[in-house]
Amino acid sequence: MKWLLIVCALLGGVNSQGRAQNPLPRLFRTDAVLAPVARDARRHRLQVLYTQIRRDGQGRPHFRQYSYRLRPREYFYPASAIKLPAAILALEKVHRLAAQVPGLSSNSPMRTDSAAAGQNRVLRDTSSQNQRASVGQYVRKLLLVSDNDAYNRLYEFVGPATLQTELRRHGLRRTVLRHRLSVGDQDATARNTNPVALFTDSSLSRPLYVQPPATFTGKWGKGPPRRRTVGQAYLQSEQRIGQPMPFAARNATTLPDLQRTLRALLFPASVPARQRFALDTLDRRLLLDHLHRQPRQSHWPRYSPSHYPDNYAKFLLAGGAPGGLPEGVRIYNKIGQAYGFLIDNAYVTDQANKIEFLLSAVLYVNADEVLNDDHYDYDAVGLPFLRRLGEAVYQLERSRQR
Repeated sequence: MKWLLIVCALLGGVNSQGRAQNPLPRLFRTDAVLAPVARDARRHRLQVLYTQIRRDGQGRPHFRQYSYRLRPREYFYPASAIKLPAAILALEKVHRLAAQVPGLSSNSPMRTDSAAAGQNRVLRDTSSQNQRASVGQYVRKLLLVSDNDAYNRLYEFVGPATLQTELRRHGLRRTVLRHRLSVGDQDATARNTNPVALFTDSSLSRPLYVQPPATFTGKWGKGPPRRRTVGQAYLQSEQRIGQPMPFAARNATTLPDLQRTLRALLFPASVPARQRFALDTLDRRLLLDHLHRQPRQSHWPRYSPSHYPDNYAKFLLAGGAPGGLPEGVRIYNKIGQAYGFLIDNAYVTDQANKIEFLLSAVLYVNADEVLNDDHYDYDAVGLPFLRRLGEAVYQLERSRQR
């Protein structure tokens, strides 16, 4: 009996009679927006992970996790959701280097050179106040508007070898970062990383740190092992290929790994000490600040509200037509959108109502099952679903006894 209670607690919590209490199935059966997708959950590759947070008398958080159709062995393309671990590992690398190189920080001017086919040079960044690129500035752009080039520069700075080892060290064993985004990276080019140099604020003549070009010759992490194909056909160079699109050489993760990353950043004590992120106070604040900040609230870089509304990268609770966020609610999150997949990995808090919870979801909305044709059901199905899911869980939290 004791063994059964432990298993139930891990799967979704137990009540005083020992029965699992998972609120998600009923939510998906009864809600008019959620139910149609949930009834066809397998086709939509739907997965949801919901973690309730309860504070004790000393303010320490306690977690109870629930899931709906959680399939860690089922592949989904993570798109931009994969950028959060990349940003954290880039700041961790700066932290390690700063222990050996006095004066180095995430704001140190950064120059990226090219040394192989397909690589790009970046000597300055006009979006920053001093016109110089830096790890910190790339992190800001990556989190505020999910900038792909910013992610690519951090991928090159950390390097695929370090990315693999550090992901494993932090317990993210099913996450694989193995290519840049939106530049047609293949295995051969993804293994080659650019030379990078970091400088002092006052001078770009003498670098504080020089990283030569490198080639990763090791094995990529496995990620979710189930068949890595999606759809029934795809377009390539304007030609239709009449078979599922292969994703074996693409980035991969699982919903538990995504939520674990966010939880470990927000609540470091909730993971084993050896797996915590090694960040200084300023860089951790940089991450947390830009995970919830709206684009218009940023001055460097500056974003037009007409192009980047407040809900630009907020799918849960706010997805859909351009608009604002729910009053009093703050959302720390990272979204992903590509190939018909929509992902949101979020921590939602409402201090006035003493509400806080973690909610992560992925679904696939591609009725014609053709990839790369830009005919996906994001607006008709995906974003309304995620918005309603966030609203429903928020209302559940408001009615939950504390």
